[in-house]
Amino acid sequence: MTRWLRHHQYALRVALRRLRQHPLSSLANIVVIALMLSVPILGASILQSSQPLARQLAVAPEITLFLAADTSTNQQEELLTRIQKQSGEQIAKTRLLPRDQAMAQLRSDPAWAQALDALGSNPLPDALIVTLKDSDTPAQQAQALADSWRQWPEVDHVQLDSEWVRRLESLLSFIKVGLGLLGIGVIVVVLATVFNTVRLQALTQRDEIAVARLVGATESFVRRPFLYLGALTGLAASLLALLLAWLSLTPLNTLLGQFAQSYGIHWAMHLPAWPDLLLSGALIILLGAVAARLSVTRHTQF
Repeated sequence: MTRWLRHHQYALRVALRRLRQHPLSSLANIVVIALMLSVPILGASILQSSQPLARQLAVAPEITLFLAADTSTNQQEELLTRIQKQSGEQIAKTRLLPRDQAMAQLRSDPAWAQALDALGSNPLPDALIVTLKDSDTPAQQAQALADSWRQWPEVDHVQLDSEWVRRLESLLSFIKVGLGLLGIGVIVVVLATVFNTVRLQALTQRDEIAVARLVGATESFVRRPFLYLGALTGLAASLLALLLAWLSLTPLNTLLGQFAQSYGIHWAMHLPAWPDLLLSGALIILLGAVAARLSVTRHTQF
């Protein structure tokens, strides 16, 4: 066990020495990876901070069911009971809006009063207004209920009063796909950068590796410093990316705060949860080690 620890301590010292021997190239590689990694971190911050935005922008989504003209009062009451019985766990409240009451509300607005006086009769239908409970997917929930209620013979038309929720969820879905593509890009950049760095190191240390093999060094002993080099590059890049993302949030939150206050809401971006950050950092370190392993295996076969 002591011998194993000494070997790893030696490999770590060698990797740190090689990083110091080429400070500019090492720093350039770390900065390239960090810049690529900071973009999905910021994207994840935007996505995570936007989840509760729908709850602040407006009240709970509403669905308006416009009833057929021949629907009687008893049928309207039966519809209310039927809606409560089938979807009561998703509904906050329901109310009936008779056509006469709707007309009275329109006439109370001076902008509509003169135009409505020209009508011979009340053209408005009776309506049922359903207010949904808050949920994580309000647009999907409202759309599913609306599609179901459209099939009822008493319902002439269904109107969703929450199209903005659907658009917001579509935007968040687009951001999720974009983050996935950015994640793939980060993986490619890490593998390519570390692979090339280790390749150059292996070619530079060609004579040293040959001498070490002549005196009995095993392949694991030869490759271990390169693995630490890739892992340290990934670690340094992860820390720098986290710092860059954190620094970027300060001016962004200042601008977003002013914009959100103009709409009477509070919206501020924050970094993803620490477990997610630690997991992504560990993945970058592992990718660095894997890229180093692939490179050193390919370029030390002499």
